[in-house]
Amino acid sequence: MIRGACSQRELTWRLFMRDFRARYSQAFLGFLWAFILPLVVVGTFLFLNRSGVLTIGDVGVPYAVYAILGISVWQIFAAGLVRCGNAIVAGGSMVVKINFPKDTLVFAAMGQALVDFIVRMLMVGVLMAVYGLVPKWEALLFLPAILPMILFSLGLGFIFSLANVVFRDISHMLTILTTFLMFATPVLYPSRGGLFAAFNRYNPLDVLVNAPRELVVSGTIQHPVRFAVVSLMAVLLFLLTWRIFHLAEVRMAERMGTR
Repeated sequence: MIRGACSQRELTWRLFMRDFRARYSQAFLGFLWAFILPLVVVGTFLFLNRSGVLTIGDVGVPYAVYAILGISVWQIFAAGLVRCGNAIVAGGSMVVKINFPKDTLVFAAMGQALVDFIVRMLMVGVLMAVYGLVPKWEALLFLPAILPMILFSLGLGFIFSLANVVFRDISHMLTILTTFLMFATPVLYPSRGGLFAAFNRYNPLDVLVNAPRELVVSGTIQHPVRFAVVSLMAVLLFLLTWRIFHLAEVRMAERMGTR
């Protein structure tokens, strides 16, 4: 499977570029949407915090930096899951008529989410420069620390992409699920007790979002053992679901053709 993915990297790249051009070719604001959407979400929370409706508290850095950094990591999961989950169905007639490795569609879809992540991290860099923040050297570990989130999103994406071939409701469910999880997971606010405290003790997204952010903000990971365990689970989930997808893709064209 790994050798196959490496040998098909040119196909994955072409599928990625096809989706990338189609995504922005007819959008008036084009690439700016990658900046606008997180700014709207963060601006809403900033307004609620300053108006006293929500109490965010001290997060160690200016809230705008904290929130944009958190939502940048979060969108790897949210955008990656939705795009990967819809990858096979979006392939449409190509899946039915052409014999090619279908996992290239999923990998290309994750590439779209990573482009948004890179754009938002540029925004984080600009904000840190504006506020005069200089991260510690441990911030260099930020990129390795987001790899578990990428693998976790891909792992779930493989399963949901298969399920979406059979049940087309999956695409709508994924949008609702990621919206709920964004507010339940401490993405835009620090971890603390309260309504979702018990849920987040077992929520892998909690540590997958916060560990990379903590490396940038404070240079340490608050729960390193938990992060290591969840990272290992993400690797195993990715390998297992990729294998299931690989075995099931031989029936995929047949299933798509009957819809």
